[in-house]
Amino acid sequence: MKAIVVKDLEYVYFSRGESEPARALNNISFSINEGEFVAVVGRNGSGKSTLAKHLNGLLIPEAGTVRIFGKFTHAEDLIWEIRSQLGMVFQNPDNQLVATTVEEDVAFGPENLGVAPEEIRKRVEASLEKVDMQKYIRHSPSMLSGGQKQRVAIAGVLAMNPKCLVLDEATSMLDPTGRRDVMNILQKLNKKENITVVLITHHMDEAAQTDRVMVIDGGKLVLEGTPRNVFAKTEILRKAGMDIPQVSSFYIEAVKEGIIHGGQIPILLDEAKEIFSNLSFASKNHELPPECQDKVMKEEKVIEIRNLSYIYMPNTPYEKQALKNVSLDVYRGEILGIIGHTGSGKSTLIQHLNGLLTPTDGTINISGIIPKGKALKELRRKVGLIFQNPEDQLFEETVSKDIAFGLKKMGVPDTEIEKRVLEAAEITGLPANVLERSPFELSGGQKRRVAIAGVIAMNPEILVLDEPTAGLDPAGSKEIYKFLLKLRKEKNTTIIIVSHTMEDIANYCDRVAVMNNGELVLTGKTREVFSNKEYLAGIGLDVPQITELFYCLNKKNPFIRKDILTVEEGIAELKRVLKK
Repeated sequence: MKAIVVKDLEYVYFSRGESEPARALNNISFSINEGEFVAVVGRNGSGKSTLAKHLNGLLIPEAGTVRIFGKFTHAEDLIWEIRSQLGMVFQNPDNQLVATTVEEDVAFGPENLGVAPEEIRKRVEASLEKVDMQKYIRHSPSMLSGGQKQRVAIAGVLAMNPKCLVLDEATSMLDPTGRRDVMNILQKLNKKENITVVLITHHMDEAAQTDRVMVIDGGKLVLEGTPRNVFAKTEILRKAGMDIPQVSSFYIEAVKEGIIHGGQIPILLDEAKEIFSNLSFASKNHELPPECQDKVMKEEKVIEIRNLSYIYMPNTPYEKQALKNVSLDVYRGEILGIIGHTGSGKSTLIQHLNGLLTPTDGTINISGIIPKGKALKELRRKVGLIFQNPEDQLFEETVSKDIAFGLKKMGVPDTEIEKRVLEAAEITGLPANVLERSPFELSGGQKRRVAIAGVIAMNPEILVLDEPTAGLDPAGSKEIYKFLLKLRKEKNTTIIIVSHTMEDIANYCDRVAVMNNGELVLTGKTREVFSNKEYLAGIGLDVPQITELFYCLNKKNPFIRKDILTVEEGIAELKRVLKK
């Protein structure tokens, strides 16, 4: 049976300040079989979320039809039944959690469907067991980590006994362990319960684990097929703003360089390990090369943190120590990455850097400023902070007014404001036609660009970004980092990045600080930190795919370097040991 049939679907919307409607979906047709696991990928604003909202009748087609298990979504008398069969899980779980306990939250959907109380109790327990959250049944959702909240959101949908799950960027805010857990849950539900899963994602390693991948670009379906077939079409993918898994990219480059002969492209890490482990590495006359020398920074200290501790809600039943005795130095012009599992204290730490939080104990000195009292105004000119959820920073009527807000507060002349707003929009990849739109009409990725533009327009000396590319497509992520590198090069801006994307940390950061349970447990150059693979795994963190691949090759062939951070380094290392 067909779970979803979309035929000739079109949808347009009108935006503030525009005379012509924008076409979000353009003549899309496809079908999804019951029990299939499908990934939908595409750049920000390509139409993915608009498509998802059509699948459970949140939006009704302008033209064409959408059928869910044989029922048309435009039939008003069937919409309740459709929504009980197709459950939606959104990017931010906070948007779906409505009750004071996990149990009440999961029960909310079945209660609204009129399910009997005894049956609700059974469904709540069964749903929480499926996502391994039964021990949190009496907890408040607000006290859970991001990954745990997302599991509760999934359980709330499962309690309605859906036949299909649609997840719109549901893993984009999660740490590596949280993402892996959610993917394992989805695989289990798909294989054991025969639940149809539609996963909208920018993470191509997630798309690699599905049965089929659909690529949306400009409101059109431009490519579909098995992950292996889709990932082989690299040119089409890159035109659509997408990328491929690091190991797939590495394989393609190795074929181009004549290191290996063409064959079936690996899409999973284990497949790449098997392919590259079978190369004939002759250990004769091979020695490990000298360790790669990373750039040495001129060490002018701009941030000095000493013995910092912070307790949320002290002297209450919810008291929680978020930071414990953290000491850290940050130097002018460096890019520092901060990594750690969800709830490790990363966001709490950076909120101290512009005085949003005041230490429970310990000291902070930022370019001679102690963050308290009257000094906060001067501090916030020096330190720009961009939050994890862009919605937290957007409030103005239009995008241009939102970007200009900080400049107006600083007393910048109107002509200079206009110039800086246009520059910031161009730098962050915001098209001119969105400047007069409401920021709340934009996609998640576009909202993030607006938040970043509003901060960089103020020219801060220190820029702190909490998950700057969460929710951004691969091309958009590269543009943001390209801008950050330019900012560092031209203005010697100090940049601090909190991220769960290890490939980005490896590619762009000079040093890395590792947080675990509120403590700073490891600090060093990026290469040194990622060489501690076992330690990082022990605290719930990954290393980049390419690093893990070479770690595996090094175990079998000790003369191969294991501290590889990028595809380019990996190719150079294979050439060295194979003398290509």
